[in-house]
Amino acid sequence: MRIDRKDRAIRGTMFSRYLKMAALCVGVTIIAAVGTAALMAQTYPAQPIKVIVGFGPGSAADILARLVGKRMEVRLGQPIVVENRPGNSSMIAAETVARAAPDGYTLFMATIANTLNPAEAKSGFNLGKDLAPIALLGMVPNVLVAHPSVPANNLEELIALARSKPESLTFGSSGFATASYMAAALFNDKAGTKILTVPYQGGSNQAVSDLLSGRITLMFNVAATLAPHVEAGKLKAFAVAQSTRASIMPDVPTLAEAGMTGYDAGIWIGLLAPPGTATAIIEKLSAAANEALKTQDVETALKRQGTDPRGGTPKEFADFIRADIEKWVAILARPGLGK
Repeated sequence: MRIDRKDRAIRGTMFSRYLKMAALCVGVTIIAAVGTAALMAQTYPAQPIKVIVGFGPGSAADILARLVGKRMEVRLGQPIVVENRPGNSSMIAAETVARAAPDGYTLFMATIANTLNPAEAKSGFNLGKDLAPIALLGMVPNVLVAHPSVPANNLEELIALARSKPESLTFGSSGFATASYMAAALFNDKAGTKILTVPYQGGSNQAVSDLLSGRITLMFNVAATLAPHVEAGKLKAFAVAQSTRASIMPDVPTLAEAGMTGYDAGIWIGLLAPPGTATAIIEKLSAAANEALKTQDVETALKRQGTDPRGGTPKEFADFIRADIEKWVAILARPGLGK
């Protein structure tokens, strides 16, 4: 069948109109979506906000969520309800929030466990990509302590002892790829030592008990837990494992200050939302969280619990998460750190 020039022209015109109509429909859809998101952000929050914590009541993440959440309610004008959903080192809670509607009404209280677990398991889950960072809320300082029988009084002496008598020292840990294990692994890596790490599958309580009795000699653990034993002379503290000193143990230097440049194995806690949550909602939540951290009652309560308040922008928190994952992936790739 022959198509003359006139038919071609008519069909070309019709096709051009079709393209214009399609573009118009797409544009209208985009404008509607943007308008809906903007309206949601303006009216947000219009109902209670749920914060899911991957650990039980009384954990550092749980306490921080409740203290900061109570203050955020004042600015946001809606209740913040904390829901404890422990399991698989809080990865169950993380994945639950990652699948939640991106409307700002379901949030996640993340910890260092959520960067350690994927690094160790080579999981497809990535905290910085599969959730939207809101704010880094606080650091729970780890401190390196030893039984009084260890014949070293500072970091330099401890490293020299570990190099000369490697089998005389042992690190207690809560198990492979936990915060205490990774702090010890980073120590060995930077100091060039081979101190044996002893795992305690039941958690750190038994490890602390064995440390106090002298069955093991060294441990990285939460400063708030160890501070009373250090004050009583039952343990001696060498250094804090994060980049800044711990407010609960202000006289103890950081490992970097004690001579181990670049060491940072701080336990962190932060707030995230489902991916795709509107930027305006993320910013509103971040502003409320940062304001809460600066109030005197929250700051005092957190420091009493052994948590140092932090804060910052969503981008700063995203950069922090990315750097933390990269650091632990690199450490776990070192020879001898496999299970």
